[in-house]
Amino acid sequence: MELKTPQDTLTIDPVAMNVVNRVAAGGQLQGELEFNGGLLVQGEISGHIRVNGPLIIWTGGVVRGRIRVLGDLYLFGNLGAAGASAVETSLECQGMAYVSKTGVSTGTLMARRLQLYDGANLQGPFKTLKLGDNLPVLNDVLADPT
Repeated sequence: MELKTPQDTLTIDPVAMNVVNRVAAGGQLQGELEFNGGLLVQGEISGHIRVNGPLIIWTGGVVRGRIRVLGDLYLFGNLGAAGASAVETSLECQGMAYVSKTGVSTGTLMARRLQLYDGANLQGPFKTLKLGDNLPVLNDVLADPT
């Protein structure tokens, strides 16, 4: 006898979530970047990135570098480059990290809470953050160079 349970489904609506920034499919951004009001990534973005709000990495989207998310992470695309070392990309999420069945993380993923869906692909290390955790690697994101 086989026991079947219903599969959880992750459905989001960036418009209803008031996500106001977007990198469209085919678009590429790199550098020291800060986004207020969340970010939807359908293209590619890399560098030192701070997102004040939710970060949605859509299917086909790629995010690389040092990322700090002051909200939730929704991973449908790629965190880190395919075949890259886990030290090349690290993401600190102050909220919940949701990794869908199409989501692939080759980078280091740190979050307060982590929700994996059937088929999620975590190739790099992950860590759950506790209150008061101070991560020196990510605290330099958008730090004043003077």
